[in-house]
Amino acid sequence: MNGVRVGADKDTGVAVVTLDRPDRLNAVDLDMAAALAAVWQEFRFDDTVRAIVLTGAGERAFCTGLDRDAVVPQPGSPYMQDDPLLRIGPKANDLWKPVVAAVRGMACGGAFYLLGESEFVVADTTAAFFDPHTTYGMVSAYESVLMAQRMPYGEVARMALMGNAERIGARRAYEIGLVSELTPPGQALAAAVRCAGVIAGFPTEGVQGTVRALWAAKEAARTQGFAQAPHLIALGNLPAERQTGLFRARRRTHRTR
Repeated sequence: MNGVRVGADKDTGVAVVTLDRPDRLNAVDLDMAAALAAVWQEFRFDDTVRAIVLTGAGERAFCTGLDRDAVVPQPGSPYMQDDPLLRIGPKANDLWKPVVAAVRGMACGGAFYLLGESEFVVADTTAAFFDPHTTYGMVSAYESVLMAQRMPYGEVARMALMGNAERIGARRAYEIGLVSELTPPGQALAAAVRCAGVIAGFPTEGVQGTVRALWAAKEAARTQGFAQAPHLIALGNLPAERQTGLFRARRRTHRTR
């Protein structure tokens, strides 16, 4: 379904949502963004789904953010910015069922909209997390706000400011709490499904209330951060053509820690 594949086990109550554009490193285009929003909204009314695992197809990437080829029309006013990724997460669609992310390979940039709205992250040892915004003359706003609620401030700042020059490896991500469980290569999905199966076996009212309570604990800071994001992006982003030039001229070398 437009780059999103969904499977559900009615016996366990676990659904698996797969970002399914491996040839594009599971980058999100406008069709995929709409499909993700539709999936989360559908799950709100499906009581047979009690827990969800979110993952990416292929071995190279969980998700690499917004597809560079996606054309996003913008209003002429600097006071109105349209970000197609703001509605791709479960919480943005008022879904309060638990979501466990299973990460293999790269997770960067706009992938943090999804990781930031997941309850916890399971990753295998091939996982690498980075934020390329500054490399290409863009402000990391929404992504940094979300990651600041999952990682120590210094780690978020270093990741956001170092851009493509540095990546957080799976082991380091586990050490700083971004990842809650580390698995051998190719086993993150199975581990995430096991966790989701346990959660789905508990009474739904208590589980969903706990999800909502956890989100409420950090919602005020996120809301304030998001309120500033459009203005910072409008002020700080280079013109699109200069971003494209930097993207095409990028150096492929990076350091993983």
